Amino acid sequence: MGGRGSKIGTCCWESSHKTTLPEAPHVENEENCEETDLLSFREYTLEQLKIATSGFALENVVSGDGEMPPNVVYKGKLENHQKIAIKRFSRFAWPDPRQFLEEARSIGHLRSNRMATLFGCCCEGGERLLVSEFMPNGTLAKHLFHWETQPMGWEMRLRVVLHLTEALDYCCNRGRTLYHDLNAYRVLFDEECNPRLSTFGLMKNSMDGNSYSTNLAFAPPEYIRTGRTTAESVIYSFGILLLDIFTGKHIPPSHALDLIRDRKLQTLADSCLKGQFSDSDGAELVRLASRCLQYEARERPNLKYLIDALTTLQKDKDAEVPSHVLMGRGTFVSALSPFGEACLRKDLNAMLEMLDKIGYKDDESVSFLWTDEMQEAVESKKKGDIAFRQKDLKEAIEFYTQSL
Repeated sequence: MGGRGSKIGTCCWESSHKTTLPEAPHVENEENCEETDLLSFREYTLEQLKIATSGFALENVVSGDGEMPPNVVYKGKLENHQKIAIKRFSRFAWPDPRQFLEEARSIGHLRSNRMATLFGCCCEGGERLLVSEFMPNGTLAKHLFHWETQPMGWEMRLRVVLHLTEALDYCCNRGRTLYHDLNAYRVLFDEECNPRLSTFGLMKNSMDGNSYSTNLAFAPPEYIRTGRTTAESVIYSFGILLLDIFTGKHIPPSHALDLIRDRKLQTLADSCLKGQFSDSDGAELVRLASRCLQYEARERPNLKYLIDALTTLQKDKDAEVPSHVLMGRGTFVSALSPFGEACLRKDLNAMLEMLDKIGYKDDESVSFLWTDEMQEAVESKKKGDIAFRQKDLKEAIEFYTQSL
């Protein structure tokens, strides 16, 4: 396993073999986007972000792994109704505002549909915040470890890891060789359920960059030795993600490698994936993970190698299937207008307020009739709930039928 890895060289980001790859489909207008990117990145005021998050209210915290400052992330909505995600750093993480702004701007220039776009930042007083587009369909961790309706299928899992390597390769090509603390919470899903890499991980948690927020059982060996991460550390973290994908669990890499050495692949595999992949495909994914988890950084594969290997695992028939279909239509969230969202919530007050603002007039008798019917439906459902709790199933069915 170490022999072939030794040919790769000391930097895992450089390709060690001559492979003709198709032009990256995920980078749009890469050559001509520098000036546009600079203009599109903006600085927000602290007041704007306070309003967007209702004063950084606790109910707007979306840090999926329970992180606290300096890693807390909020969801919010700007005055133009655009949904955003905001990462708020600890007060003294970046004492030099110019250095923080320079770092944020360099990340804000990145534009790829494999990544969540960084819209801007806030550098006001002691506050340091990043503002990114909001991904409405949750994190990879949610769909792997905490799924509610159905688990993620094999083909979608392969799409996730391939898109992730392409995102990391794009960052590398733009001079961003370090991604800090890569994990399942950093992989997000947009409104069409396409996997996107969070740009927040490109920004160090502090000016010195020494922090590593995950459990040390999952930290790269070189971080344990030196307290620093390198480009090869990103490959190690990617190997852990491959294990997450295959097992459906977040297990320490040392334990996983013991199972791999004992050839207990069936013990490792997520039981939800039974019958969805061949033994050879499963073995190949585990082989890639074990190579990424090599103790010596120089023996880990590079991104070009991983892209080649993961592309080979993809099935041609699934390449054109939309992500929301592979994920299951129940997880698909379309981009709705504010009025559409009010309809989805059945918020009559908000709907009537919006209609009133645009001067819409309706026949009063029809409006009252519609409101009365809605009220009757709500009352029927309440009665059905009461009957159901009392185990009067016949009456519950009758009331639920009336409600429908």
